[in-house]
Amino acid sequence: MSPPLRLAVLLSGSGRTLQNLLDQERRNDWPARVVVAISNRADAYGLVRAREHGVPTAVVTRKENPGDEFSRRIFDACRDGGVDLVCLAGFLQLLAIPPDFSGRVVNIHPSLLPKFGGPGMYGLHVHEAVLAAGESESGCTIHFCTDQYDQGQVILQKRVPVLSDDSPESLADRVFAAECVAYPEAICLLAAR
Repeated sequence: MSPPLRLAVLLSGSGRTLQNLLDQERRNDWPARVVVAISNRADAYGLVRAREHGVPTAVVTRKENPGDEFSRRIFDACRDGGVDLVCLAGFLQLLAIPPDFSGRVVNIHPSLLPKFGGPGMYGLHVHEAVLAAGESESGCTIHFCTDQYDQGQVILQKRVPVLSDDSPESLADRVFAAECVAYPEAICLLAAR
């Protein structure tokens, strides 16, 4: 059996997706391990979750690292951790991906891209837009990252119905449940390459 993929998880908030990936590590067949969590916000609760699991953390802010320095510092931390795959998990910043990480940075988005993606489309904004458009289904997309929001090649998608009495919050809950299945599935696919 090959060694587990070494994951960096980048986050900006609560770390629910990080928690999902950490929970996967209890599975005997799980082919990955979170080795570092990086946030652009020092007060992100996801950093607390990481530390509770013994995962090293780093904080890299744009204010303290303007311009290209922001992305450089993040990927330096990934290199220092021997990271194989970078997983964006509610990380609300655009990154300049260096050549040595091309094809090694993935993101999860709470819609069926290319619908409802791009700048400003995150969190409840996405679900509000789905409902306003009268869509009959939504879901989540795991995709490779590029230098533009939500433009990279799709790895996989999971679909969920939009119900007639949905609020943005109830739809968000259903999509997040799909995300908890989709991200681990995508990581397993990438580990098998």
